[in-house]
Amino acid sequence: MRSAGLVEKQLAYAFASLAEGNSGKAETVVSGDYPINALEVEIDEECNRILALRQPAASDLRFIVAVIKTITDLERMGDEAERIGLMALELADRQPPKNRYGEIRHLGQTVQGMVHGALDAFARTDADAAVMLLESDRIVDRDYDASMRQMITLMMENLRHILRSLETMWSARSLERIADRACNICEYVIYLVKGEDIRHTSWDTFQAELRGAGPARGISSFRCGGMSRTKALFPVSSTCYRALNGVCGIPVAYKYTHT
Repeated sequence: MRSAGLVEKQLAYAFASLAEGNSGKAETVVSGDYPINALEVEIDEECNRILALRQPAASDLRFIVAVIKTITDLERMGDEAERIGLMALELADRQPPKNRYGEIRHLGQTVQGMVHGALDAFARTDADAAVMLLESDRIVDRDYDASMRQMITLMMENLRHILRSLETMWSARSLERIADRACNICEYVIYLVKGEDIRHTSWDTFQAELRGAGPARGISSFRCGGMSRTKALFPVSSTCYRALNGVCGIPVAYKYTHT
């Protein structure tokens, strides 16, 4: 998916610009938000065209709905990455801390892994992987809380660090929001495969419903872009895939084109 690859690249550049104090990468992130916005509009228009002309139902309709929701979250991820880039530009002119922003380094790495995993689960319609990633959000919340405590302590100990600490806190907040968007995509994958809407559902309730839903669907192999790829058995018509493939590359595996 082109938009997914762009968002992953934006996030990697944004975090690197912050950790390295690299203003060049930060400027690249700020200017790179426009292609993501353009793709969101293009894919949204194509989905609306399919809804109007083909009137999909059942699994086809769930697929289109999941795509519309996913591209919205991808665009929001791009906005958060842009905010981190803007923070990095502000911090680039200041003396970097000795730990090179170690307070949020682990948080950033975890968030990048979540985003990659969520997009890969969407590309493979892998509900099991999506469920596992939802559990990772607890780790992100824990790291975010720890980084906030460190920043507050640093500001209390030295007033000269207040501005830098505030910028770092806003960057950490953007990372935490990106992780929430990745969780949203995981929820869409579960909805797409199992037909279960788990939004605003407690974890214990969801686990109980999942156990009662029976085993996950099987897997089969399919060809995509000249590469063999494993995909969950999901009954979406080839018409929807062909209609969207030219715009957003669905179900093209973004990791083959991005890495």
